[in-house]
Parts: sequence; C-alpha cells; structure tokens
Amino acid sequence: MKKKFDYKKLYLALILFFFYAPIIYVIVFSFNDSRSLTNLTGFSIRWYEKMFRSRSMMESVYYSVLIAVIATAVSTVVGTIASIGLSKSRRVVREVVTQVNNLPMLNPDIVTAIGLMLFFSTLSIPTGFGTLLLAHIMFCIPYVMLSVTPKLRQLDDNLAEAALDLGCTPFQALWKVIIPQIKEGIISGALVAFTMSFDDFVISYFTTGPGINNISTYVYSTSKRINPSINALSTLIVIAITLILIVMNVIPMIKQRRKRNEEIM
Repeated sequence: MKKKFDYKKLYLALILFFFYAPIIYVIVFSFNDSRSLTNLTGFSIRWYEKMFRSRSMMESVYYSVLIAVIATAVSTVVGTIASIGLSKSRRVVREVVTQVNNLPMLNPDIVTAIGLMLFFSTLSIPTGFGTLLLAHIMFCIPYVMLSVTPKLRQLDDNLAEAALDLGCTPFQALWKVIIPQIKEGIISGALVAFTMSFDDFVISYFTTGPGINNISTYVYSTSKRINPSINALSTLIVIAITLILIVMNVIPMIKQRRKRNEEIM
C-alpha cells in the first residue's frame, strides 16, 4: 500500500519557512561585502565594524536596553503587587480592575500612543527619556498582571494565613510563601514585558523626544536609505535572544537532572 502524502508536515514546513526565511535572509546579508540587499558579492564583516563605530546606533541600543530593563523591573514589581492585592479584593472590584487592565492590550497601539502623547502635552511635560520610560512602564504592567493572576488563582487561599499564624510578618509571608509559589508567572510576565518594551515602535515614536531613540525608532528613521548595518544589528539581537532561550531551557533541565540523581542516591 502506498503511503498517503502527509499534508500536515508540508503545512508545518511552509509555516516554519515563512517565519524563519526572513531571519536567515537578514543574517546572510549582514555578511555581504556590498551594500546590495539582493546580490551577494562576498563575505565581509564591514557592516559589523560600521555598526560599532556608529554612535547613533550604539545610543539606540543603549536606550533600548536601559528602558526595557527599567520598565521590566518596575512593571514586574508593580504588576505583581497589584495582582496579589486584587486576589484579596472583592469580586466586583477585581472584575472591574481586570477589565480596565485589559484595555491597553485590546486597544490598538496607535490609540494608546496618541492618548499618551496628548496626556503628556496637556500636562506640559516635555517628551524625552522620562516620557518614553513612563509609557513603556504603563503598557508593560498589564502583561505582567495577565501572567501573574492565573498563578494566584491556583494558590491556596489558606497558605498566607497559615504563614501568619506560624509567626511570619506580612512581608515575610509575601516574600517567603506567596512569591515562591507564583515565581513562574512572575518570570514569564517579566520576559513578556521586556520583549514588548524592547520591540515597541508605535508608542515609542509618539512619546519620545529629540535625541532619544530606541532601536525601532532609529531603524524607522533610516528606512529610506540602504543601511546594511541594520542587518548586522538584527543578527546580533537574534543571536542574543537565541542564547538566552537556550540558557533558560538548559538550566531547568540541569536542575531536574541533579534532583533526580540526588533522589536516586
């Protein structure tokens, strides 16, 4: 009997090709010797050298990382505390705040961006690093809360009370009992917040000021002229993200293996 052609595998292969072909294309042409984005003329690292010599490009990387790190740290702390507080609130309050929290995620980015721009201009706040950072913190908090809240729903309500009965202060109960139980949600929320902040363009474009560019706004400002250094920058970002994902997946596997070996011994 002839085997039937597996269309599911073909469909999966096409999807993977669609997702990864542009990334591979960027990586290959980041080593192109010429400025051409369609014709390979030889191997060279000249665009990487130009990227590191470009002050404006390095500043955009600096601001992107700095804003993403600060926004992630602040939004993770605020979002986690807010989620814990809501979990102990009345159902009506919890439902109302949850719906309000979902608005920034449901709204188109352009609506949120224009709203923030009008808000800052109404208060006569000059746009720059501060407004860009506040905007990123604002739209990152809902993603943290969205990740932490399901973990809190799985948590036993009597756990914190038991810790208080055993002599813990409220802060100790929070730090030693509640947070360890929901750390997976906190970590995933922080990762989503960092990704959203590092990747954002629309909100950044409307809330930044002169001389303050992250990677997305810098790339947009240079999109009208061919700049192969962008390919080099994109390649380094892809490599960094890949290494982070590998480390985050390998470390838990190593811990689990050590734990199994200890149990066996």
